[in-house]
Amino acid sequence: MPLTLTEEKAPDGHERLIYAEDPASGLRAYICLHSTAYGPAAGGCRMWNYASKEEARTDVLRLAGGMTSKNAMAGIELGGGKSVIIGDARTDKSEDLFRSFGQAVHSLNGTYYTAEDVGISPEDMAVVARETPYAVGLDGGPHGSGDPSPFTAEGVFQCLRAAREILSGSDNLKGQRVLVQGLGHVGMSLAQKLHAAGADLIVSDINQAALDEARQKLDAEICPVEAVFETEFDIFAPCALGGVLTAETARKLTANLVCGAANNQLATPEVAEILRARNIQYLPDYVVNAGGIISVAGEIHKAGPGYREERLTGIASRIRDILADSLRTGKTTIQVADDMVESILTQALQVRKGAA
Repeated sequence: MPLTLTEEKAPDGHERLIYAEDPASGLRAYICLHSTAYGPAAGGCRMWNYASKEEARTDVLRLAGGMTSKNAMAGIELGGGKSVIIGDARTDKSEDLFRSFGQAVHSLNGTYYTAEDVGISPEDMAVVARETPYAVGLDGGPHGSGDPSPFTAEGVFQCLRAAREILSGSDNLKGQRVLVQGLGHVGMSLAQKLHAAGADLIVSDINQAALDEARQKLDAEICPVEAVFETEFDIFAPCALGGVLTAETARKLTANLVCGAANNQLATPEVAEILRARNIQYLPDYVVNAGGIISVAGEIHKAGPGYREERLTGIASRIRDILADSLRTGKTTIQVADDMVESILTQALQVRKGAA
C-alpha cells in the first residue's frame, strides 16, 4: 500500500490536520497547519514513541498552536505548524520512513516547512530533503542553517540574563543556583553557557551519560528526576518535554525565575496565575525558545547571518517589554505575550485582506 494522506477535521482555530501513513516504510505521522496568516507554516518534526495515535494528534495540535505564537513574536514572517512521527527515535528510523515523510510534506505545496525537533537530527532532515525543498535546518549549502539547537539555547540564555537584569539590577549569574531539567542538545548547550557564566549548575535527566558529562565537564550537581520540585534553586530552566509546571509543582517551586527551552511548559493556563501570585517570574516559553526557528527562518528566506543575529537579540528585547508590562499591570506574562501575538496576527490578516 502506498503513502496515504487523510485530511482530518481540524479543531476550531487550526487550519489543517493531515494524517500520513505508509505501511511499507512504517510511517505514521501527523502534520498540522495552525495558521498561515503571517506566512507559510513552519515548525519542526518530532519523533516520539506515543502511546496512541490520539496522543500524537493531541500533541501536534498543541505544538502547532505554540509555533504560531512563537513565529509571530519572533518577527520572521512565518505561520505556525508542526509535525510528529509516531515511533521510537532510537530504533524505528529508516531512510524509507523519512523519504515517505518528505513526500507527505511536499504534497502540501510549500504551505508547511519542516525542520528538526525532538528525536530528529540534521542527518534525518537531509533524507527528508531528498523528497522536498520544504525541509530545512540542513547542514551545508549556501543557506544551510544546520542544527537549530545551539541557537535555541543562545536565545534562552539571552532572555535569562535580560530577566535577571530587570529583576535584580544585574545580569550577573555568578553564584545563582540554576536547575536545567533535560540535557538534550538544547539543554546541554544551555548548561554549558550557564557554567561559563559562573552559575552553580544543577542538572536532571534520565540519560545517565548526559548526567556524567555535565558532572565531569561542568561541575554540575545531579538532581534525581523525581526530586526536582523538592530541591532549592534560584532559576528553573525546563528543557525537556512540556507540561512540567502543574498547579502542584508550581506551588512547590522554590525558584524566583522560570526560563527554559521546553515547549508548553504550563500544564494549564491557570498555572501562570499561581506563579504570578507567588512572585515567580515565568518567561513565556514560546518567546524565549524561538532561537531555533529564527535560525531556520534565515534558511527559508535565504537571508544572511545578520538576519539571525538581529532577531536573536530581539527575543531578549521582547522579554524586557513583557516583564515590564506584567509588573506594571499585574497581568501574567502569558497574558501580556498572548495579547501581543493577537495584535501581530490581527495586523497580518488585515494586510493580507487589503492585498487581496
